[in-house]
Amino acid sequence: MEPTSLVNRIEVPARQGRAVRVVAGGRVRVVDVAGRQVGDVFTFAADDLGEYLSASHTRATLSRLFPAVGEDFVTNLRRPILRLVEDASPGRHDMLIAACDKARYAALGAAPDHASCADNLRDALADLGLASIVVPQPVNVFMDIPVDTAGGLDWFEASTRPGDSITFEALIDCVVVVSACPQDIVRINDGVPSALELHLWDPDPRPSDAASAVDTSTHATQTRR
Repeated sequence: MEPTSLVNRIEVPARQGRAVRVVAGGRVRVVDVAGRQVGDVFTFAADDLGEYLSASHTRATLSRLFPAVGEDFVTNLRRPILRLVEDASPGRHDMLIAACDKARYAALGAAPDHASCADNLRDALADLGLASIVVPQPVNVFMDIPVDTAGGLDWFEASTRPGDSITFEALIDCVVVVSACPQDIVRINDGVPSALELHLWDPDPRPSDAASAVDTSTHATQTRR
């Protein structure tokens, strides 16, 4: 069900990252604006950045390479942190490939100042006055890395179309970082990195909160009469 209280839209420019605070029950949607763009998603517990979404712990918990809609991502302390609530995309995502970094691009022959998802993570956290001593394995949304029967990996272009999206619900207060992956050597972004967009929702009111609001409104109306 679509949440009712969209509170913000944030552009994640091509080759850059953005960090947002999300309270428990809030939702964050990652939108591929132009299509064929991979996003690296990192998530940390708001009160301790030493606890973060762990791809390996999530795979072990679910016995799946990637959660299905309705299933949870867990942290390195095995605590649920995000729930996948909607996937309005072709459904190709990855939790095997590490975030790109300076060493990766050096090995690919790129310039020393090539942007990376690891640097985007650090810069985005710094914008919130935060820092992490680790670069966790990201959730690579829209990234198509098929595994063949011999255990080999391939690197396909993202198959997303303009406006495709994936939506998560925070299960604890957390910090979510999204990097519009700057990879332009390996073909995952069709050679031309582009922007993503974040849509943020506050938690929907609980039934008891809604009832309380109705009671308060009714009492105020009767008082005025």
